Amino acid sequence: MAVTTETELRQEIGRLRAELARHEQESADKERQLERYAADLRETFKEERVRSQELHSSYMATVRALSNAVEARDAYTGKHAERVTAYGLEICRSIGLELADGHALEFGFLLHDIGKVAIPDAILYKPGKLTEKERALMAQHPVIGAEIVREIDFLGEATRVVRSHHERWDGTGYPDGLSGVEIPLAARVFAVADVLDALTSDRPYRPASSFATAREMIVQGSGTQFDPQVITAFTEIPDEAFDRIAREIK
Repeated sequence: MAVTTETELRQEIGRLRAELARHEQESADKERQLERYAADLRETFKEERVRSQELHSSYMATVRALSNAVEARDAYTGKHAERVTAYGLEICRSIGLELADGHALEFGFLLHDIGKVAIPDAILYKPGKLTEKERALMAQHPVIGAEIVREIDFLGEATRVVRSHHERWDGTGYPDGLSGVEIPLAARVFAVADVLDALTSDRPYRPASSFATAREMIVQGSGTQFDPQVITAFTEIPDEAFDRIAREIK
């Protein structure tokens, strides 16, 4: 049996201490490296967040410019698109929609009538009743609008709102005659917001209704023009919330 001498024992202890010191140094080096990586990642995330915010600001400016161009040609403007967007997002919150994709909803609401850029002024501004042919042409503006925006990557789901915002729950809308849940939920929300703004805005042929009166009229369309689920969420929003939006966006 081999006997370990004191000298050998000391050498082994020295070797183990050196090994431990090496491991500690390697651990310290790795920790410093991880800290550098973490710092680099934090800086990268910060830069990406700034770029993302700048990109969204650029997208929003572009969308608002397009929306303003549409309203400049339409017969009733007065920041209609901005108010409808604000009303629509308020209803979305009441429904409990996940608003992580709120920008797509917002873009779709703002650009809902972009297809009207292709409608002749003689039809847009016609004071009297449209002919059957003129109505058919006007009814194409959702299709035209969807074609305009569908190739623009950042608009994403906005295309569905643009195409389907005139569909009705009972299937009598246009351009595709969709009914019920076939209609994208965002478009079903928009339909309520759109009518709300129309009823509560002054027109040459009638004064604006109060939000309470408009709400009563809209509720009557539940199950025919509007999605009952959306109407339920809509009725849970106090008049004051819509009134505040109307005052802020004039």
